[in-house]
Amino acid sequence: MAQTPRPASDSSVSTPASIDSPDMHRAGRELLSLALIDARNHTLHLLSLYEQALGSAALPVPRELQAQEGMQPPVWLAGHIGWFAEWWIGRNTQRAFGADCPVRPTRLAAIDPGADDWWNPAQIGPERRWSPELPDLAQTKAYLLETLESTLELLEHAAETDAGLYFYRLALFHEDLRGEQFVVMAQTLGLPLGIEQAPVSVVREPLALPATRWSLGRDEAGFAFAQERGAHRVDVPEFEIDAQPVTWNQFTEFVDDGGYDREELWHGEGWRWLAAQAEGRRGPRHVEQIGAARSATGGSVLQQRFGATVRAAGHHSAVHLSWWEADAWARWAGRRIATEVEWEIAAHTAARRGFRWGDVHEWTAGTLQPWPGYRADPWSGGGEFDPAAGFGRARVLRGASFATRARLRSMRRRGFALPQRDDGFLGFRTCAL
Repeated sequence: MAQTPRPASDSSVSTPASIDSPDMHRAGRELLSLALIDARNHTLHLLSLYEQALGSAALPVPRELQAQEGMQPPVWLAGHIGWFAEWWIGRNTQRAFGADCPVRPTRLAAIDPGADDWWNPAQIGPERRWSPELPDLAQTKAYLLETLESTLELLEHAAETDAGLYFYRLALFHEDLRGEQFVVMAQTLGLPLGIEQAPVSVVREPLALPATRWSLGRDEAGFAFAQERGAHRVDVPEFEIDAQPVTWNQFTEFVDDGGYDREELWHGEGWRWLAAQAEGRRGPRHVEQIGAARSATGGSVLQQRFGATVRAAGHHSAVHLSWWEADAWARWAGRRIATEVEWEIAAHTAARRGFRWGDVHEWTAGTLQPWPGYRADPWSGGGEFDPAAGFGRARVLRGASFATRARLRSMRRRGFALPQRDDGFLGFRTCAL
């Protein structure tokens, strides 16, 4: 029997204040069109910065870095962004079903006959993505402009409903996520992008919050990733939580106290991970030197930051930390990593008391689990954004980093990563035991 798209309620679309608003998950056609243009311009700008920093339109990446976790050929990643939008919008004849779209919908031919062979991750493995036979930067930029034009034309005629706009919102947020991936890769490669970290702020004392019953998860209209859906109530006892992520000053004390040499502080898996790191790791990734730090502006953490060696401010959030390192620090300090519900409660209710977030993505306690009524997204199966692959293994990340696009900076956003990941802008905060 033929399927017909189900209608959505009239309340499914709202008008955010701007394309930078976290409410863009409910945006209508007009703002979505502007935001999609903004996202594509940002991608093209990042490609220009890469070309300038690497001195070649080939965007060469040293062979020894090509196998690093999270690393992709920059030109391939850009082409994949355009391909993803075309795959799920321009070529998807059943896009109007939105989240109810079949996993394998009927598809039209691609703008470029070679698109699937070049940019479909299911067809081109990690090693082949580095092949010089793939489209060059100029061809890839042309493809990005063609696919954007096609997307915008189709958007003009899309239904102004959650289902009708689902894949357009997805394409926007997918490109924003890839934009931060470009920044993370630039840090790994040591490329100067001219991105500034947030200014140092005053470190505040931990905050005490009362017991409460809290609603986790999204069930309201608008776009949400699968791991964020499924509103449910949670009883939360009173707790004390850090007002800001753990700072370099605080983390340095752990290092000075031999934290990287004390097996009793580490989770068993974390200790094995540490032992497997090259050259006897004794500090976070990208740190060249770490010692006693005593001030907000002149700590003794020397860090590689986009190709330059800088002295990290003592009151800046410690960054490029794996979950294993965060857990070891918390054990050493006699504290525990905050749970995601504790983080969300504090973010919503304690801002006026000094709760600060947005410098780093923050690890939380426990593993990623589906929420009640979990239903997989039609587009993510088996890919890097598929939460099901991480259930029981990955750790939840809350908040945002300085490199996160403003419209993704939501207090309800629920990211995830395997506990060994430290390439991203990752930190943590703790609670009292």
